[in-house]
Amino acid sequence: MSEDLAAGKIAGANPAGDDRMPRGDSAAEPPVLEARGLVKKYGNVTAINGADFELRDAEVLAVVGDNGAGKSSLIKALAGALVPDAGEILMGGQRMHFRNTRDARAAGIETVYQDLAVIPALDIASNVFLGREIRRRGIMGSVFRRLDMPRMRQESSTHLSDLKIGIRSVTQAVETLSGGQRQGVAVVRAAAFGRGVIIMDEPTAALGVKESGQVIDLIRSIRERGIPVVLISHDMPHVFEVADRIHVHRLGARAGVIDPRARSMSEVVALMTGAERPTAEEAAGGN
Repeated sequence: MSEDLAAGKIAGANPAGDDRMPRGDSAAEPPVLEARGLVKKYGNVTAINGADFELRDAEVLAVVGDNGAGKSSLIKALAGALVPDAGEILMGGQRMHFRNTRDARAAGIETVYQDLAVIPALDIASNVFLGREIRRRGIMGSVFRRLDMPRMRQESSTHLSDLKIGIRSVTQAVETLSGGQRQGVAVVRAAAFGRGVIIMDEPTAALGVKESGQVIDLIRSIRERGIPVVLISHDMPHVFEVADRIHVHRLGARAGVIDPRARSMSEVVALMTGAERPTAEEAAGGN
């Protein structure tokens, strides 16, 4: 178990503020992203074992689990990087068929992976529009395939400003940025094109305290824009700081969904390891 989890064991209180998503009518709305009974096997190994998942509108849902719990396989299935053998994925109540990540991105699901997938030698604007470059109008774009860099820089600057990311110029090469700023560029790219869901895989794993705080603020900013976030993390203090609900994954399936205002960090760790059992309500998906 990671040192972050061990730290979580001794922190018994919930440090959450007052900005959590209020419970109420939102629970009655169709989930923004949902999975029912997902199964994925690799020979005799079952990576996903009848997993359920539910992401609501404008919330931060943390996904936690011990190493080997299957949470990475679950997230890959939701992001289109893995095709499950059984079960279904729905968005807004409509069944989806993701054959690859391109299908998931077309549906509005963007993923920020731990390695960020940025190109250090390129400038910020080029990285924000990586794979979605805007071409110039007319013959210069259609025939000579010239890019509309002024527009890409202007829109990138707007996205950075919207998420309150303090970078001097979008013409800077990404390799000149700090780790937290590079994470910010990857998040801006996801927020710019993620119309429905943003998935963040261990966004603070390689960052210091200050930069980790900046990423947590970014997650809050995305939630304030009404975009739900799936946060995969081993850092329990960060999970309790920003998550509206916590999806506990164990043995390839959902063990329960926890309200961080009603449970302590040590209790969530106990649920992850099987030392404690969830309530009937938590096992059914929470309130």
